[in-house]
Formats: sequence, C-alpha cells, structure tokens
Amino acid sequence: MEQKLLQMAEEAKKVLEEAKSLEEINEVRIRYLGKKGELTRILRGMGALPPDRRPRVGQVANEVREVIEATIAARTAAVKERIKQARLLAEKIDLTLPGTNFSLGHFHPLTLVQRQIEDIFLGLGFEIAEGPEVELDYYNFEALNIPKDHPARDMQDTFFIGEEVVLRTHTSPVQVRTMERMAGRIPVKVIAPGKVYRRDDDATHSPMFHQVEGLAIDTRITFGDLKGVLQTFAAEMFGTSTRTRFRPSFFPFTEPSAEMDISCVMCGGRGCRVCSYSGWLEILGCGSVHPQVLEMSGYNSEEVTGFAFGMGIERITMLKYGIDDLRLFFDNDLRFLEQF
Repeated sequence: MEQKLLQMAEEAKKVLEEAKSLEEINEVRIRYLGKKGELTRILRGMGALPPDRRPRVGQVANEVREVIEATIAARTAAVKERIKQARLLAEKIDLTLPGTNFSLGHFHPLTLVQRQIEDIFLGLGFEIAEGPEVELDYYNFEALNIPKDHPARDMQDTFFIGEEVVLRTHTSPVQVRTMERMAGRIPVKVIAPGKVYRRDDDATHSPMFHQVEGLAIDTRITFGDLKGVLQTFAAEMFGTSTRTRFRPSFFPFTEPSAEMDISCVMCGGRGCRVCSYSGWLEILGCGSVHPQVLEMSGYNSEEVTGFAFGMGIERITMLKYGIDDLRLFFDNDLRFLEQF
C-alpha cells in the first residue's frame, strides 16, 4: 500500500506539470484528493492491514497529501502568473502613462456661505448652538411671546406633526433652549444655524430652507451694540464699502424691532432692477430681546438686556453670488454647482 501511495504521488505530480489551466488543476485535485479520489480509495484498504503497519501507512498517506497539495499550489501560482502576463501583452498596457484622475467633490454654495457666516460671528465671540428640527409648539411660538391666539402666527404656514409638535419655522427655539440651559447666567452670545420649514414654494421660497439666528444677553447691552455687530457682519460678508440702514419693523419676540438693509450688491446703491431702483436690499430682521421673552426663559428683564437677529442663508447666498432662483440650490444641477 505504501508503494501505491508513492506511485500515486509521482503520477499526480506528472499530471499537474502538464495542466495548462486552473480548471485542469482543479480536476487533478478532485481526482486525487477529492472525497472519491485516488487517495481515499487507497486508504479504504487500510482495514485489511496488520495493526502494526497502519501507523506507517497513515504517515505515508499524510506525506503524499502534503506533496500533492504543495504541487497544486505551486502549479496554480505558475498558471496564474502566465495568464497575467498573457493578458498584459494582449492589452498592450503602457505602464508609463499617467493614472486616471478622479475629480474631487466640493462644498455646496449654501455650505460655503453658512461656514463664512459662522466664521464671522465666531470671530466676534459668539458660539454655535444647535437644537431639534422637530420642535414643541411651546418653544417655537409661546416662549417667543407668540401665544396660540396671536395674529403673528398667521405670518407662518407651519407644518404640524401633532397638536403640540411642529417642524420648526425658525431657529429661534434654539435661543430659548440656550437661555433655559444657561439658567439666568450671563453673558450669552450664540448663533443658531440650521434647517427650518414653512409651507411655501416658488422662485424665492422653499418648504425647507436654512437660517442663522443670533442672541446676545448681558448687562447694559443696547441697540447700538446690535447695530455694531450687524454692520461688522455686512462689511465682512459683502465688502467694506457696503452701507447699512435699519427700518422700524415688528417681531413678537423683540422690542424695538427693525429690518436691516444693505446697499445693493448689484449696483452699489445707485438703483437697478434687482433692488427695485431703491438702492437697498433687505437681508435680515433684528431687535432688542422682548422683556417677556427674557422673563419666560428665567432672566430678570430689570437686570439684563439683549439683542437678537435672524437671516436666511439662501437669501445671503443669492445676493453674494447673484443667483436669481432659489430652486437652483436644490436641483442638483452640476452645471450650477460646479461654479462654486
């Protein structure tokens, strides 16, 4: 039986040397080492051997298996290398040619502007605060001095998820949550960037858009501080030649309230179609924090004051880059996005 095993090993090595493909090598493996292969067939006869001969035959069988497996591995590597070399010659690959360049992605224009806004206010000492987009009615309206029967609610078409749960219509709830978290401590200087939702959809409005709102609370803060911060922002965002003006307005959560305009970025304030020939463009709303809002959030309105402001990132981006249709931001048109 030992002689049969050794002869089988020599025969397998000879057959493997003649194998030209991976398929032929696999057939040889099955023929000699498979469950019904030659090695198994020979070993079935071990039962007829004397007990003292069986260990020696088992040892030889293991050695034969290792020899055949090593020969298969070597032949497989040689055939694979021959196939690779043949493929290289057939494809005529020029290894001196440069590799294929893959284009890298880049930031969306809204992201670029949001980061620039954040950098400006971080440089002024503000911190970035975040809050939930699915918000309680209390934080979205009531804590901002907008009770359920307040006419100011008619100004916003709100997405209600439940009777007391909404998709936030502005990032002002983040300001309220920040004041509650601070528990009456000062100073507070935060901006709250993020997505907001209102039922509106046309060339200048979207059901989902982005806002940045700001809040500062401390002792002896005045409307003059607010003007100084926002004028600095306008100069950094649109250039030092940008002029600003403030017009009286109304917001339930600030008193007094104002709209801030900048000199038209298209015509420099001379008057054009974009600014309706007025020379001015509205960019944000602002005002001194209403005493009622301070009180509801745990602050003593007799001891501290503050200011707040809010702007749409889409609006700022459209003015900065001269974009006339807000829907371009969400169409995923590479011809538009690759310009940034």
